[in-house]
Amino acid sequence: MLTLDSTPDNPVPPGGTLIGVRTQDGLTLRAAYWRAPARRHKGTVCLLQGRAEFIEKYYEVIRELIARGFGVVAFDWRGQGESGRQVGDPRKGHVARFDDYRLDLKAIEDSVLLPLMPEPYHCLAHSMGGCIAFTGAAEGWLPFGRIVTVAPMLSIRMVAWPGAASALARSLKVLGLGRAFVPRLSHVPPFGALIGLARRLRGRPHVPHDPGASIATMPFPGNRLSRDPVRYARNAAAARAVGAGAVGDPTVAWLAGAFRAMARLRDPRMPARIATPTLILGAGADPVCGTPATERFAARLKAGMILVLPDARHEILHEREPIREDFWAAFDAFVPGSPVPQAEGDARRSLAAV
Repeated sequence: MLTLDSTPDNPVPPGGTLIGVRTQDGLTLRAAYWRAPARRHKGTVCLLQGRAEFIEKYYEVIRELIARGFGVVAFDWRGQGESGRQVGDPRKGHVARFDDYRLDLKAIEDSVLLPLMPEPYHCLAHSMGGCIAFTGAAEGWLPFGRIVTVAPMLSIRMVAWPGAASALARSLKVLGLGRAFVPRLSHVPPFGALIGLARRLRGRPHVPHDPGASIATMPFPGNRLSRDPVRYARNAAAARAVGAGAVGDPTVAWLAGAFRAMARLRDPRMPARIATPTLILGAGADPVCGTPATERFAARLKAGMILVLPDARHEILHEREPIREDFWAAFDAFVPGSPVPQAEGDARRSLAAV
């Protein structure tokens, strides 16, 4: 039975409806929707999560969107949250093919957006969700009138040698290891011994890595996601509440698919095909996805622009309040129907004109 988990600091937004949505290939997705008051509704925003995320992580954002007069649709991609799996171990961040995410979005469009939610439809996408949104917009199957994406996954900074890693992932997948966790050097002799020795020489304890542990539950000091300790702790508690739904490391197949999807988007012809008005919020201090690659992509968009928030880490929507205020200012100016305070000037009006 599908549920929405609640913690003391992260209650479920009131008025939501939780449903299971069946995909064309037979998986069940966990989805939820919230309707804005009829007299105020300004359309619908669909949240496209990043890898290893889940609906509970976006409760604050859902409440903020509803307060702006939008209906909201949130769902877990296959292989994460409480949605169906294509692999036995539910902790693995796995997808057989990246194109399968298109089936998820099609199911949400047919079962939730079109029959239940008011137009116009917009998406708010994070990280992997941004990569999927850009692919869908370039190929003509994205069902949204405007795209807002934060820290989209167009390159992965966490991988030291992306070309070699991509080739290795493809090779391992061909060898039938697509469902295995992505291997780490620390697990391979003699690299593991050398890494352990280096850590001891630096006075750091060697902590065995659990590939099934969610990145959201890692200690706050040195984390890659946010500089806001309160929101970070809230999300960590939410991850513990959903358990295996806050998946751990990706599988070989996920990584191979991610590299292939990002390589396709690096083709200069891809951003030029995107006619959907697009606003990109880049994270200037992002240690997960490469912001320079995002800036190069944005420069080729016909109907888009990028705003880089200098101090933000990867999860802009879960950052400190000044960063989030900048995000919402840009969102309000860009998405039709959102309030634009009169005190803000030409910068916001130029966003709204895109």
